[in-house]
Amino acid sequence: MFKSLFLAVIIGLGCFFCPTPKANAMDPVTIALLAPVALKAGQTAYPYVIKGMANAGRGCVAAGIDMLNIFRLPLGFFQVTALAPFGGLSPGLRNIGKGCIAPIKLAVHTAMIPFNMFGVPVIWTR
Repeated sequence: MFKSLFLAVIIGLGCFFCPTPKANAMDPVTIALLAPVALKAGQTAYPYVIKGMANAGRGCVAAGIDMLNIFRLPLGFFQVTALAPFGGLSPGLRNIGKGCIAPIKLAVHTAMIPFNMFGVPVIWTR
C-alpha cells in the first residue's frame, strides 16, 4: 500500500513539474507534400473508423439501458411498500433486484466500450 502511494506521489510530482512542449509551426511546403498522403491514409482507414464507431455506439446503448435500469430500485421500493396490498410485491422485488445489479452492469459495460470499438468480443449480456 505504501509503495503504491509513494509511486503515485512521485509520478504526480514528476508530471506536475515537467515543462510542457512548445508548439512549432510546420513549413507550408511540407504540409502541401503530406496532404495527399494523409488523404489516402484517411480513405483507407474510413471503413474501419465507421465500424469502430458503430461498435462503440452499441456499447453506449447498452450502458444507457443500464443507466435507466438504476431507476428500477426506487420504483421497486415503492411497489413493495405502497403497492404491496394490490399485488405489487413480486414485481417490486424483481425491480429491486434489477436495480441493485444495474450499477455493476453499467460499470462493466462502460469499461468495455474501448474494447468494443476494436471489435473484441467481450461480455455482452442484456
